[in-house]
Amino acid sequence: MTEQLMPAAPGFDQPVAVLKHCHDRIRKQLETLEGLQRHLQQQGTGVEAQQAASAVLRYFNQAAPQHHADEEVDLLPMLEQTATGDDAAMLASLKPQILDEHQQMEQCWQVLEAQLQAVAQGAGASLAAEDVERFSTLYASHMEKEEGTVAPMAKRLFSQQQMTRLGNAMRERRGIRPES
Repeated sequence: MTEQLMPAAPGFDQPVAVLKHCHDRIRKQLETLEGLQRHLQQQGTGVEAQQAASAVLRYFNQAAPQHHADEEVDLLPMLEQTATGDDAAMLASLKPQILDEHQQMEQCWQVLEAQLQAVAQGAGASLAAEDVERFSTLYASHMEKEEGTVAPMAKRLFSQQQMTRLGNAMRERRGIRPES
């Protein structure tokens, strides 16, 4: 019997599952960030801390902006075109919150990014606990909102054609060629 040690990431033929998978990866990066902050307080900087800081920087500078674009450029506009009645009202309420939270997260990230770059370069030995907490809390609340409302709405309302269009846009944003 072969056991899969790491579950495979969903394919872009399941775009809502890919978005959830991104959230799971964000959660892992937030755990790393929080652990790094504690590590720096207790042990200071070192190779391990520099590597952790570099990994968090890489993720939130590359993958996270793509994820936000998936939502802002494709998912939310497609939902606006599709939703009616209570769904449309819910989306009209949620979309401005989601977009505002993306901006807040970006502002928080800019503060943390500078601190993480210093750690990654061995020039800094701390992360401000309040900055880490604010960033993590904001992301956690944001993902809960999307997973509790937006994702289920997309799964319920989108046709297979819309799912394919969303998946293809997400794939293209990442420079991944369509599967043949």
